[in-house]
Amino acid sequence: MKELARKKKQNTSNQRNLVKWTDQKSPVSEQYRTIRTNIQYASVEREMQTILITSPGPGEGKSTTVANLGITMAQQGKRTLIIDADLRKPTVHYTFQTMNIHGLTNVLTHQSRFVDVVQKTEVDNLHIITSGPIPPNPAELLSAKKMEQILVESKQEFDVILFDAPPVLPVTDAQVLAANCDGSILVIKSGQTDKQAGLKAKELLEKADASILGTVLNQRKALQQQYYYYYGKSL
Repeated sequence: MKELARKKKQNTSNQRNLVKWTDQKSPVSEQYRTIRTNIQYASVEREMQTILITSPGPGEGKSTTVANLGITMAQQGKRTLIIDADLRKPTVHYTFQTMNIHGLTNVLTHQSRFVDVVQKTEVDNLHIITSGPIPPNPAELLSAKKMEQILVESKQEFDVILFDAPPVLPVTDAQVLAANCDGSILVIKSGQTDKQAGLKAKELLEKADASILGTVLNQRKALQQQYYYYYGKSL
């Protein structure tokens, strides 16, 4: 019974931590707007249209960060697309409470067209592509030629594309994707992420020629806020 309760809590955690798009004055919403602004500053010399969000290990808040950042981008009037590229433990369909029958893997395996797997959300200007069925070879699929075509199509239809990628240290998927994205953000969790793990993840992304925009430190308790988000270059 305890195990079932724990799993239920995990499945609903993304909904609990999702910024309410009707509550744009909350402290957490303001922190995400700060992240959005910093990304825009990083785009002065080079357009940041495709952004990968990952973390050193699991459970550090990358998927929640992707969802909230996507909402914040969409609230600014940008046509925003979130792609669940975590083909091992996908969560975007849980977060936005939708089906995951057809998604990214269907396009990568030529079973569906890009346009057919894009789903609208309750948030204006925000769309998602779920992972689709979990494949036996995620890294190989993400490095396939078809992924490059998806990037081209998504750039034609959307202003901002956010990739929810798997953690860097356990698998190579994030490195494969990061090489083809305009920028990458590394999410670390206060009190959980080991500094050496964070540095190793940064090193691996850099070896993949990723352009690291900065880091997001989440779940740091400060003053009376439940969550505090910091965006910067250092680890």
